[in-house]
Amino acid sequence: MRILYVSTELTPYTPENTLSNTALELPKITNTQGNDVRIFMPKFGTINERRHQLHEVIRLSGMNMIVNDIDQPLIIKVASLPNERMQVYFIDNEEYFKRKAIYNDKKTGEFFEDNDERAIFFTKGILETVKKLNWKPDIIHAQGWMTSFLPLYLKSYYADDAFFKDVKIVYSVFDNPFKGKLSDEVIEKIAFDKIDKNHYKHLEEPTFDNLLKTGIDHADLVVQGDEVISQEVLEYIKSLDKPFKPFEPLESFDEIYNELVGEQDEE
Repeated sequence: MRILYVSTELTPYTPENTLSNTALELPKITNTQGNDVRIFMPKFGTINERRHQLHEVIRLSGMNMIVNDIDQPLIIKVASLPNERMQVYFIDNEEYFKRKAIYNDKKTGEFFEDNDERAIFFTKGILETVKKLNWKPDIIHAQGWMTSFLPLYLKSYYADDAFFKDVKIVYSVFDNPFKGKLSDEVIEKIAFDKIDKNHYKHLEEPTFDNLLKTGIDHADLVVQGDEVISQEVLEYIKSLDKPFKPFEPLESFDEIYNELVGEQDEE
C-alpha cells in the first residue's frame, strides 16, 4: 500500500512527546512491512536545515496556495530520516513557517493569530504536492489537531477530484490541547474555498475539542492516539456510527489499513 502520514510534530525535528514519537514510530513499522511510506510536516523555523540536511525540491516548489483570497508561495523541502529508508517532505512558506516557534509566540506565549491560515495552507499544500508527485496514496493518516482540516478538505474541497477517488483517511486524536481558540474568522476563510458550512459547523466556536470533532466527522477511521484524551471528544466519537480504534500501545496498523482498503475494493 501507499501510505501518507501527516503530522505537525515529528521526532527528531520537534521535541519528543506522544504525538511526535508516534508520528515517527508508526511509519517505521509500516515501512518495514513493505509499504510505500511518505511523511509530511510543516517546515517550522525551529528546524535546523543544515543539521537535518533539508534541501528544496525545485520541481515541486513554485506553486501558490490561495488562503483567504491571498496567494501564498509553496516551498517543498525534503530530508531522509536518520537510519531509515524514508523521506520526510516539509511544507514551507515564509509568511507562515519562518518564525522560530511552532504554535505560540515565544515572547508573549500567545497562540499565533494565523494558526487557522497555517493549518489551511498546510492542508492544501500537502494535497497539491501529492498530486504533483503523481503519487496517489491508498491511505492518508493525519495526526494531531493542526491536521484536522485534512479530512475536511479531502472529503469536500477535493471530493470531485479523480486523483483522490477511493483514498481512505485515518485521523488520530491526541491530547495536545492549546489554550483559547483559533481565529473567529476561520469559518469565513474555509467558506472562501466554497465548502458548505454544514461540513464544519463545530468551528463556529473553534476550540481545540471542536477542531478534533471536525477532523473526526470526515475520517473513515478514528484512532485514539493518547491513553487519555478529552472526555468530551471521546464521548463524541462514541456517539457516531464510525469505526474507532481505542488507545493501545503502538503496534502495526497494517491489518486495519488493509481492512479499509479492502472495503473500498469490495465496493
